[in-house]
Order: sequence, then structure tokens, then C-alpha cells
Amino acid sequence: MAAEADNAFEIQVYKHVDSQALEAFVFRPAGTTPRPAVVLLHGGGWTAGAPEWTFAAAQILRRQGLVAIPVRYRLSGESATPLDALADACDAFAWVRANAASLGVDPKRVAGYGVSAGGQLVASAGLGACPDGRKGPDLMALWSPALDLAGDGWFRRLLKGADPARISPTSLAGRGGPPTVIVQGGKDTLTPLKGAEALCGGLKAAGGVCELNVYPGLGHLLTRNLANQESDFDVDPDADKDGDAKINAFLKAQGYIAAQ
Repeated sequence: MAAEADNAFEIQVYKHVDSQALEAFVFRPAGTTPRPAVVLLHGGGWTAGAPEWTFAAAQILRRQGLVAIPVRYRLSGESATPLDALADACDAFAWVRANAASLGVDPKRVAGYGVSAGGQLVASAGLGACPDGRKGPDLMALWSPALDLAGDGWFRRLLKGADPARISPTSLAGRGGPPTVIVQGGKDTLTPLKGAEALCGGLKAAGGVCELNVYPGLGHLLTRNLANQESDFDVDPDADKDGDAKINAFLKAQGYIAAQ
């Protein structure tokens, strides 16, 4: 029964766009007291991936008493670009706040958890890049995030002529942003350490809080396979577990997880 409860979630639609219904997968803890929420955005290079990729993280967060909400966003292709994905992410944060009562969420504590490309979406939203001035996350948890994108050729091609600096988190960090925690492999060649260092440096210079946890010798998503960091992942289990613990400790320090 415990395993069944851990896997249980509700599916709701937070947005209709381009004939698509974009879903939110709501992992609720027991109880009726409004809880902080975490919106989870998966990776996949903006062109692949699915919300299910973050379900394991959502289960961990729910066990800590948080409402965890992986969401689907538009993937880049013939029509959509990362700008559309960012608009979806911003709409997801707005939807959670607008529906806080029915979701059992404290609307003043809505965090974002982004992995790889999802880290860019969370960070850009948190650093003021949402369309129409919409509010992004109140806290950012970033795992192997894509952050330094102003000169990235792949990202530029996906944007189809739009300026990457407009939504590159390292270009926006000087604005300041919410409390941030980052889990980063020291040998990551896809989303290199320098991006995380630049983001944290910019946030701190603006008076913000940023905690960078670096795992030397590990690559993207904390893989031990440094030769192929795009698909053949060999995630270090101890580092993976420690990364989860670091994020949980940060959430606790910021008042998102109740002290035991």
C-alpha cells in the first residue's frame, strides 16, 4: 500500500495551446494544511523528454511534505522554440498560484525544480524573463542546469533567430533572483560548471542566496561515463543521493520543509 501511495498522482491540465493539453501531474502529501509547492521541469535538450523523467524527484519531495508538480511543456521542433517552453513554464507557475486553494498549496512558496534544459526554464523564469512580467518561482533548485546559453549554437538554432541572451540565465543573473541551490558535475561537458559558477556569482553580487554543490569527476546528471554524457548515463548513486539530500537541506533552511 505504501508503494501504491508513493506512485499516486492526479493529472490536471494547466494550459491549452496549439491543440495541445499541457498536463500537470500533482503529487500531494497527506493532510489538508497548505504546503509549499515545487514545479518540476524535465530535461532533454528542449527537443525531447517527458514529465515522467522527474517523477522520482517528485516522490522524494512529496515524502518531505511538499506538493510536487511535474509539468509538460512544448518541445522545440518545426513550430515551437524554447521561448514557447518558457511561456509554458511561466504559465505553470501562474496556474499553481491561481489554483493554490484546490491544490493545497501556499501560493507564497512555489519553488521550481529544473533538470538540464528544464533548469534553464526554471532559472529564466526566476530571473524575470517570463512574458508579460509574470512571476516565476520563489526558490530555484537546479540539477545540471543549462545556464550559459548566449553563445550556444544549438540553443541559437532552436530559437530560430531570437536572441539567446534574452533568456540565458547567466545573462540575467545581475538582476537578482530567488534563493537558489545547484547540483553540478565538475566534468559536465553539456552544461559546464562555469555556467553554474557564473549564475551563483551574479546572484550573490546582487545580494541573493546561491548554494553551488559541485561533484568533482562527474559529468552531466552526475554520470561517471565522461566519454558519452548525452545518453549512456552511469549515474553515481552516492552522488545522486547526496544531491537529493543537499536540495532537501536547502529547502529546509529556506522554510519549505518543516524541521523534524
